[in-house]
Amino acid sequence: MKNLNSLWLVMLVLIAATACSSDPDEVNEEELITTVNVTFTNTAMASDVVTVSYRDLDGPGGNDPVIGEFTLSANTEYSYVLEFLNEQATPTEDVTAEVREEGTDHQVFLLRGGNVNIVTAYGDQDTNGNPIGIIGTATTGEASNGTFGVVLVHKPNKSATGVSAGNLAGAGGEEDIRVQFNLSVQ
Repeated sequence: MKNLNSLWLVMLVLIAATACSSDPDEVNEEELITTVNVTFTNTAMASDVVTVSYRDLDGPGGNDPVIGEFTLSANTEYSYVLEFLNEQATPTEDVTAEVREEGTDHQVFLLRGGNVNIVTAYGDQDTNGNPIGIIGTATTGEASNGTFGVVLVHKPNKSATGVSAGNLAGAGGEEDIRVQFNLSVQ
């Protein structure tokens, strides 16, 4: 009888463990992003490349991040490429690949502030034809100064008004990272 009770107990534990591991609503944990690199390449002169970086190697809290500043030429079209990294991982984890792979669940919003003359356009799409924002174009106008922000949103409402055009206001979702660089257009 004692062996039978032990057998039943083992079976119940196995059934409970199996039932708990098949949760269809499993939560996708946010990735730690310690570094954001933005590379601009002049579409008329491929040797004109500008890269700006944000690095917060110890993650949120702790030491202040190191935030670069950058200058772009006036009245010029650039292609841009974003890179998101977790440099706390060994080896460094390229979070960009996950953002691309889970494109329907992510969108990058590029924000301009101050009087900076720059207009951006998305160059990539998810499987539903909605923008992701890892690549695109940035076109500068006359000389100006201001800020250039990068916001990566997880689970945005891509069908909300203006979101596919880059309007963050109605996107909702959770911000994975938000960075802001000083930009001078000369």
